[in-house]
Amino acid sequence: MAARGWLQKGINAAMSIWRRLSLFVLASSLCLCLCRAEDSAMENIVTEKKAEESHRQDSADLLVFILLLTLTILTIWLFKHRRCRFLHETGLAMIYGLLVGVVLRYAIHVPSDMNNVTLSCNVNASPATLLVNVSGKFYEYTLKGEISGNEINDIQDNEMLRKVTFDPEVFFNILLPPIIFHAGYSLKRRHFFRNLGSILAYAFVGTVVSCFIIGLFMYGCVLLMKQIGHLGGDFFFTDCLFFGAIVSATDPVTVLAIFNELQVDADLYALLFGESVLNDAVALVLSSSIVAYQPEGDNTHTFEAMAMLKSFGIFLGVFSGSFALGVATGVVTALISFNFTKLRDLPLLETALFFLMSWSTFLLAEACGFTGVVAVLFCGMTQAHYTFNNLSPESKDRTKQLFELLNFLAENFIFSYMGLTLFTFHNHVFNPIFIVGAFLAVFLGRAANIYPLSFLLNLSRRNKITSNFQHMMMFAGLRGAMTFALSIRDTATYARQMMFSTTLLVVFFTVWICGGGTTQMLSCQKIRSIGPDGVERRSTKQESAWLFRIWYNFDHNYLKPILTHSGPPLTATFPACCGPLARCLTSPQAYENEGQLKDSDSDLILNDGDISLAYGDITVSTDATGAHTSGTPVGGVAVNSDVALDRELAFSDHELVIRGTRLVLPMDDSEHPLPLDSHRHKNETMS
Repeated sequence: MAARGWLQKGINAAMSIWRRLSLFVLASSLCLCLCRAEDSAMENIVTEKKAEESHRQDSADLLVFILLLTLTILTIWLFKHRRCRFLHETGLAMIYGLLVGVVLRYAIHVPSDMNNVTLSCNVNASPATLLVNVSGKFYEYTLKGEISGNEINDIQDNEMLRKVTFDPEVFFNILLPPIIFHAGYSLKRRHFFRNLGSILAYAFVGTVVSCFIIGLFMYGCVLLMKQIGHLGGDFFFTDCLFFGAIVSATDPVTVLAIFNELQVDADLYALLFGESVLNDAVALVLSSSIVAYQPEGDNTHTFEAMAMLKSFGIFLGVFSGSFALGVATGVVTALISFNFTKLRDLPLLETALFFLMSWSTFLLAEACGFTGVVAVLFCGMTQAHYTFNNLSPESKDRTKQLFELLNFLAENFIFSYMGLTLFTFHNHVFNPIFIVGAFLAVFLGRAANIYPLSFLLNLSRRNKITSNFQHMMMFAGLRGAMTFALSIRDTATYARQMMFSTTLLVVFFTVWICGGGTTQMLSCQKIRSIGPDGVERRSTKQESAWLFRIWYNFDHNYLKPILTHSGPPLTATFPACCGPLARCLTSPQAYENEGQLKDSDSDLILNDGDISLAYGDITVSTDATGAHTSGTPVGGVAVNSDVALDRELAFSDHELVIRGTRLVLPMDDSEHPLPLDSHRHKNETMS
């Protein structure tokens, strides 16, 4: 009995201990859970605080650029008010960017939170995405780029410098499209097509020649640097050619702004503007082709004929594919606006659709492996020529003002960022030999582009490119947004970092020195300003490009009537056997517009005035007293498109060209109207 009692007591004691132990374990678990929950809550609070701080920092960074643009605009107003032409707004934006970069680099320090940071981790590769397991929780980290050992302290000391460094894709996908599209959309095609052959020669042949001249010269500089021990990394001949391609892209925005203000010769303006518009696209495709150069074997930097031919084929394929895609998108937009005529009643929706179709061209080309710059450029030219005619008057004004505004803001933002990156970019490589060689190479490449090609072109041009025009074109070969965007797109290697740093200096010099000296250069070369009351040289069909004459006839008689509500009805241009098809394709608005007075933009639309000449509209003219006279072609005879082209090119910019009617504005007494032809009554009076 005693033993049984002791056993019962032992069991009871064990049960008591077990209950107490269970309660202790349960309490410990609860405490642990509460601690973990508290830690998780604290971690969430810390994460939220970091996100809020990051949001504030990002807002402050964007505010810096907004203030830069605001300051630039106010200074532009002051310069225009004072009629100062020695510095363009892009140069101002660069100066303000430099000043802000100095302040961010040396005056403002925003230390990073380096607590609990592991500065070393043995990994054999550098994956784009890294998953880290921390106490059972997985965290995702994204690769930002390689950091050298002497830059770790900079990253710890100044977080803001890293914040103001944008992803290069921001420039290509957001900032470049409106700049390039505006260039095509605002192109004065009357002067562009009149000099089409020369512009194509400068843009294509000249850019390729300039690329190889600069590449060969820079390769000699690289060999010299290697011999004297001033080269700190690999630098191959393909890198030199790539540098030649990116600095061959000209952007004479400063010179063209002064040309436009002073009303300099329209042909000189067209040659410079047309070359800069096209050679940006050529330089981009050419640089992509050089990157795609891959010989077979272990050494990927040796010369191989097949690899070179493959790169040349890539150049042709990408450029032609981008061109076709841009034109096709522009035509689709024209057809949409042509068929959905009721969309004109809602200008806001019409403008929004036009804007989205234009921007999607760039993204579609990039997604398809083509070049968005080429596609959006020719999309803009196509839409200006066709789609613009189908828009309502409100949408015409809105689209022009919208893209002009976007171009202005994007361009000045890029130039401000150029000045900023001179001090905020961490991987600059400045080599004196390479920098001096780059300036000499750019000069030689530009000279090899302008002078030999001008000599060859003058052999067949009736309107010669004079020597003073050639010197001005040589001087006006500024580098700008496209050169910067191409150089900053890849700065991973030593060679690309040196190219980027040197490119910045080239852009600064050309914008400030060459752009600022434009007025003095015009005076030195005795290039006369036409001025607002001057008379532009008239040209005839024989002086315009033969390719333009062929295109004009086909476009005037067939494409414009199909894609727009303007132009002669197809029933007047198609053969008689195609009458049913012509009536089916001709819109009712085309017949209505045949006798209506309808405003249009003479800067954007090339051949609106040819409609009155082609199918017998009236001509209204005013004299200084306000009297009106009108005339009709003799016997109502329609004038063919060749005669229409002669007349279109014979009229000066003093005439306001409007669809269906030509309104001749009064000029001063020294001017007399040119004789048109024997079919036109000479009943236009001028004071």
